[in-house]
Amino acid sequence: MSLAVLASGTGSILAAMVEADLPVALVVADRLCPAVRCAVSHDVEVLVVQRESFGADFDRVGYSTVLADRLTDHAVTMVAMAGFGTILGQPFHDRFAGRVLNTHPALLPAFPGWHAVRDALTAGVGVTGCTVHLATLEVDAGPILAQEEVPVWPDDDEASLHERIKVVERRLYVDTLRSILDGEILLESVFEGAKS
Repeated sequence: MSLAVLASGTGSILAAMVEADLPVALVVADRLCPAVRCAVSHDVEVLVVQRESFGADFDRVGYSTVLADRLTDHAVTMVAMAGFGTILGQPFHDRFAGRVLNTHPALLPAFPGWHAVRDALTAGVGVTGCTVHLATLEVDAGPILAQEEVPVWPDDDEASLHERIKVVERRLYVDTLRSILDGEILLESVFEGAKS
């Protein structure tokens, strides 16, 4: 299995994957970011598929097609999103259906979207957490593969809570990917079960 990691940020999840000896064959970024340096420092091949726009004129379908083509050119069979800042469109999900994982800093289906940690604090919940799920065209709505709770402390702010979630998230994501690679989680079965 050839694993590609899509990243746009610091690369902390990517570092956890590489340091756990997961077989990361390729790192793809949509912009120059610290994750690129992380990949280079771990001798992992890097491909930057640069976004030309972050505004309303962004061609999501065109970008998704180019990205899918580039991953296919590299014989990628599984994709792990790790803080990837671009929502991908239909062409990407058509090509890699059931083989794209994502992590989210909440216990889905609660608090989907970009501001999950802030939303959990605003809602006043006592427990939140993180979720590893299959990514689908509908954001944060794919089949759940693993979840773990993280308590919300009375003095938490968005930064402190998010940092505690990230600690759990890095371990949970690595463990879930390892379970897939070891054949303990069968993505095809999960994906097909969710469709029926």
